[in-house]
Amino acid sequence: MHYGTIKPYDIADGPGVRVALYVSGCRIHCEGCHNPESQNFGFGKEFTSETETEILSAMDHPYITGFSLLGGEPFEEENQAALVDFLRRIKERFPEKDIWAYTGYTLPDLKSGGRKHTAVTDRMLSYIDVLVDGPFILDQKNISLAFRGSENQRIIHEPGNAEK
Repeated sequence: MHYGTIKPYDIADGPGVRVALYVSGCRIHCEGCHNPESQNFGFGKEFTSETETEILSAMDHPYITGFSLLGGEPFEEENQAALVDFLRRIKERFPEKDIWAYTGYTLPDLKSGGRKHTAVTDRMLSYIDVLVDGPFILDQKNISLAFRGSENQRIIHEPGNAEK
């Protein structure tokens, strides 16, 4: 897996001051995407154990409230496989900090039987406290919305426990 950016001080992608990881690779290609270069799976740098250490070190401050996972698309199959154990490590090391994830897919796409459900999706969702789901739709863009870009997108708490 590749990633485009790590933001050690992010205040736009969840409440408080957060560490954010923007992964590479997305097959959705939303019109008006704010990060179109990240649609390429080879964009940016390779995600390595050193990358994980960098993120964990950035999170190891009392003023950091959580971790945000964005893209690209974290729920593309190959990205899920690379991220699931890392999310577990974040939860184990920082149980008091929340994890937000942004996806252009919907929660039903990620649940059992959905088009993006893999062998690790349920585990991945279990580590995520808040999921912002749904594609960015340019005609529904609304800059006054907190933590989302278009009106169709939902903020779902405890997505691993949510119904389809």
